[in-house]
Amino acid sequence: MAKVRYEEMLPSEIIKARNACPIAYVPLGTLEWHGEHNAVGLDALKAHALAVKCAETGGGLAFPALWYGENRESNLMEVTARDSQEIARRYSLPPENFAPGYTGVSPHEQDIRYVELLLNICRQVRSLGFKVVVLMAGHYPLLRHAKAVEELMMLRDRDVRVVAVTGYELVREDIPDAGDHAGKWETSLLMVLRPECVDMSKLPADANEPLIGVSNDARRANEDYGRQGVELVVQRIVEKAEAALSG
Repeated sequence: MAKVRYEEMLPSEIIKARNACPIAYVPLGTLEWHGEHNAVGLDALKAHALAVKCAETGGGLAFPALWYGENRESNLMEVTARDSQEIARRYSLPPENFAPGYTGVSPHEQDIRYVELLLNICRQVRSLGFKVVVLMAGHYPLLRHAKAVEELMMLRDRDVRVVAVTGYELVREDIPDAGDHAGKWETSLLMVLRPECVDMSKLPADANEPLIGVSNDARRANEDYGRQGVELVVQRIVEKAEAALSG
């Protein structure tokens, strides 16, 4: 299969792929608690693997994931989860490490800076000859920022189209319980996309013991469900990207 990861490709390979389909998939993620059974980078690992599959399926290229720059004081399990103190304890860290103001920048300013970073990335990708940029928010709250960039680029830079997605929102009619945090949905996807990053044996042996920092029961995660989700998400994202390219 032809290479689709932009950073691994020779210029001649990029030109050929871009001429065939000028769509760039840009994964967005973060480093965040996803239960004791999942890698902390689940969001970006998931988004990047999906981006690669989208490019392999419909053409275009997958860009490296963006891991940093997002708001670290809003919508982050270590800060805002009801069991955030227990999460800190299981990291062997004092909760004070995530106290309000720990980043030195207000949450509002962090949001603005992240949108500006995404705008810069989209314009950089445009300069590389791509006509569509798909911002794939593996960390769901980042969809708000990606949507803002989609609107701003439509107003300011009409020679490139930005499409903002997470993936689960595109399949909810077919998979009603799609979209959770480290539960059945996300764990099942990671089982399929990056199986070495999941260890179900880390879940409590007692089925009645609550899971820390997890929504939806991760114990029900399985590869068949994950494959169904991956295939449908990839199909729907590719459809949206192709629609954007066709105008």
